[in-house]
Amino acid sequence: MDAILINATPRETRVAVLMNDELQDVFVERFVARGLVGNIYLGRIVRVLPGMQSAFVDIGLERTGFLHVADLFEAHSEDGETKPIEHVLHEGQALMVQVAKDPIGTKGARLTTTISLAGRKLVYLPRDPHIGVSQRIEDEAMREHLKELLTSIRPESEKGGYIIRTSAEEGATAEEFEQDMAYLGRLWKEIRASRETKPAPSLLYQDLSLAQRVLRDMVHQTTEAIEIDDEK
Repeated sequence: MDAILINATPRETRVAVLMNDELQDVFVERFVARGLVGNIYLGRIVRVLPGMQSAFVDIGLERTGFLHVADLFEAHSEDGETKPIEHVLHEGQALMVQVAKDPIGTKGARLTTTISLAGRKLVYLPRDPHIGVSQRIEDEAMREHLKELLTSIRPESEKGGYIIRTSAEEGATAEEFEQDMAYLGRLWKEIRASRETKPAPSLLYQDLSLAQRVLRDMVHQTTEAIEIDDEK
């Protein structure tokens, strides 16, 4: 049987995953160094650089974020053509972006407008109709089975797509997929509603903390106990 131990302090959170009383994994997240990857912001375009096909975006941090045309969903058409960034963005424009890479040194965060939201079994792509499977699921028959299952239960009204996460390899059910789809749909609706009421730049969504991600991703039917030393 598995157990998850969570040690929480004001400065950092430590998580240990045990299997039959043997340590399998350790995760540490320091509060001051918590990453930005996954965070969604309503940013404002500060500068468009046609020569570099990129733009700098103010997302409310010390340094502006960097957005390349390759990561600008709005620049790509169905026929495979890519519009020049200066034809899509202009200075002062408000734009919803997600952090793809944390700031490093003097460089700001790398941004994308292809939004993705992680659930337990699925990653939701609200702007992309594609259905894919994690490359870590190597069994071809399982990949095909999961993809067919998800395709069969996706509502016709759903314009977004999904990536099936590695955790689904253990035998995800239609009910589990449907629960994820409902949760992620509600989350995206809340993010869009928040965009309508907040000024640019603003944080619209912050990715879950380490303890929350562990509970989302690593609790399974074989998990016998979850212990934490912080009541809050």
